[in-house]
Amino acid sequence: MRSMLFLPVLLLLGCGETPGKPGVPPVHAEPVARESELLRLKLAPEAQHRLGIRLARVGESIAARHRAVAGEIVAPPGTEGGVPIGSANDLRAIGGQQAAADAELARAAAQERLARIALTRAESLVREEAGSIRARDEAAAALATAQAALGAARRQRRLLGPAVADLGAQPVLWVRASVFAGDIGNVRRDGPTQVRALGVAASRPARPVPAPPSANAATGTVDLHYAIDNRDRTFRVGQRVAVDLPLGGQARGLSVPSSAIVRDINGGEWVYRKTAPDTFVRQRIEVASEADGRALLARGLEAGALVVTAGAAELFGTEFGAAH
Repeated sequence: MRSMLFLPVLLLLGCGETPGKPGVPPVHAEPVARESELLRLKLAPEAQHRLGIRLARVGESIAARHRAVAGEIVAPPGTEGGVPIGSANDLRAIGGQQAAADAELARAAAQERLARIALTRAESLVREEAGSIRARDEAAAALATAQAALGAARRQRRLLGPAVADLGAQPVLWVRASVFAGDIGNVRRDGPTQVRALGVAASRPARPVPAPPSANAATGTVDLHYAIDNRDRTFRVGQRVAVDLPLGGQARGLSVPSSAIVRDINGGEWVYRKTAPDTFVRQRIEVASEADGRALLARGLEAGALVVTAGAAELFGTEFGAAH
């Protein structure tokens, strides 16, 4: 039988407060049977008050349908009809192409300057009756050729967009969301979607944008693209994100206030459930969709369960302070 590891008592006492009875700490943490990674937190009433603990019961609600999918931050295409740039391989490839185009542009510019100097000299010699008209015409033709080559080099460079080093500094980036082909018809494209970094509760809106069609035959997904404000440099090109896509119609199910949910660094979603008087246990849930301050649940709780709606983050810190 695997031995249990008993953890030390946690004390949450405010500065200047008088301790309670000796041997009765405000907070006590102990392992949950058969759940070695979780702790059962027992909080004295004064500790609950200090943490601002508030509770609510899980109930049914009706909400707009949403679908959570994986997404990636990509750089907008440099020109209309271009392809968004996202992965490290894309960045390396486009960086190499840009370097070659920059070199060709510099060579073409140098050739154009030399051709212009040659034409100026030929014209001067003709005026001084020291050169031939034929030489002047040849110099003019050479300049025209050099100018055409320079124009082509400039257009080629523009097609490759801004320098790779500047891609992440753009005020607006794109989000590429991968959606199963069978769900494409249900996704609403007439309004914004919500995007958040993995492991972060806060999200921000992103508006749909047209982009060249792309798909992944191996996974059976189709890519949708959205533009997101990134003036604060929150996101970076290549970053993985969660995208909450709005679907048509409504869904009925169990829901909790969004404030009840805590997310770990791996994107796991949890709530703190009151299982006995003054006792709380972290429980894994799965959020189907989230809107207007409420989260519709896919699984994890039953109707009537009591969950912490204020103070959940403080409990999360208390638990990990005890466990580690």
